[in-house]
Amino acid sequence: MTDIIEQLNKVRHGVMFVVEAPSGTGKTTVIKRLLEQDKDLKFSVSVTTRAKREGEVDGVDYHYVSEAEYDKMLKEDAFYEAVDSQYGARYATLRSEVDSFLNVGQDVVFDMDWEGLRQIREKAPDDVVAIYMLPPSIKELRRRLEGRHTDSQETINKRMNLVLEKMKHWVEYDYVIVCENPEQGTETLQKIIFAERMKRVRQTGLKDFTQSLVDEVIKG
Repeated sequence: MTDIIEQLNKVRHGVMFVVEAPSGTGKTTVIKRLLEQDKDLKFSVSVTTRAKREGEVDGVDYHYVSEAEYDKMLKEDAFYEAVDSQYGARYATLRSEVDSFLNVGQDVVFDMDWEGLRQIREKAPDDVVAIYMLPPSIKELRRRLEGRHTDSQETINKRMNLVLEKMKHWVEYDYVIVCENPEQGTETLQKIIFAERMKRVRQTGLKDFTQSLVDEVIKG
């Protein structure tokens, strides 16, 4: 039975899972755990015009390009989505890289906000599943941000001020979950991913398999 399921997965069309949440909810940790546990789940490496920082690797952290190269790719419609950062750099999702995964039955997970989601949905409405993660409370959200010890109090306050702006877009997502902790959040997302993979329209090899069962019945 396991062999049959694996074979069907190989001929199905992949899914783009877009995950969004207010800072401190646990999104990054959950996505990292999902990638470690699921060999058929890939992470989208973004294109950026910002300079490479010390320790970063081209093609792993980002695909680093010049402003001219970015403009050329944008004109050629090479991106699923493209956004301008408030800090000056530009970021985008490379369509060819994502499609190389989807076309062989692998899924891609995106850490992306509502603006990027809207653009991707416009170009590939049938391939996108959007998931919004909420914290159990605003008090707990602040506790998590402060517990990371990576940001100043000023930065934390700025992140908290953006929570309302981020959260008002939750209605644009297909699933909304409350992330009590990384373990529970990861388990819930795994269930969503499994269910979406099993949808009839995504199992492109199901028609042939079902016909083989029919032929088997006819032959007796």
